[in-house]
Amino acid sequence: MKCIIGLGNPGPKFEDTRHNIGFMVIDELLRRHNWKLDKEKYKGQHTVERLGGEKVMLLKPLTYMNLSGEAIRPLMEYYDLDPEDIVVIYDDLDLPPGKVRLRQKGGHGGHNGIRSTIDQLDTKEFPRIRIGVGRPSGPMPVPDYVLGKFQGEDKAAAEESIQKAADACEAWMEKGFLEVMNEFNK
Repeated sequence: MKCIIGLGNPGPKFEDTRHNIGFMVIDELLRRHNWKLDKEKYKGQHTVERLGGEKVMLLKPLTYMNLSGEAIRPLMEYYDLDPEDIVVIYDDLDLPPGKVRLRQKGGHGGHNGIRSTIDQLDTKEFPRIRIGVGRPSGPMPVPDYVLGKFQGEDKAAAEESIQKAADACEAWMEKGFLEVMNEFNK
């Protein structure tokens, strides 16, 4: 089984914010395949389905972003998943809006959701999809920026990146992550 994890914050207050772009990719995959998150366990909503002959779990942690790993680790243990069987999707301030980068492993880069995941899994070696949200221009504090909604050109770029990240997740059901990474990072 493979597991696609979108990071975000639960609740209507945070819908469609930059920090919730991981949730938006999960929503896009659910929409494409007419699936629903029908299980709630270990601080997360998830579903287990079949895609391309492979069992796949889609997961949205119900913790807030900074505690994401608390929902990921118990479900990985329950379903006996290894770190290479997951992909974590999250927002990245260091990439421009619309840019999508796949990585096989790495540090947290200051992202608290990834920091929590690394701490809970006790490894940095898990695949991830970083989606650019850019940095605030001017004096806006970063927390206010990531909890804000996409506007104008950034909104169109975000919608494109959500589609591309969902495409990458679907490709991963049929190919190795390294092959998908090489294809989508061009």
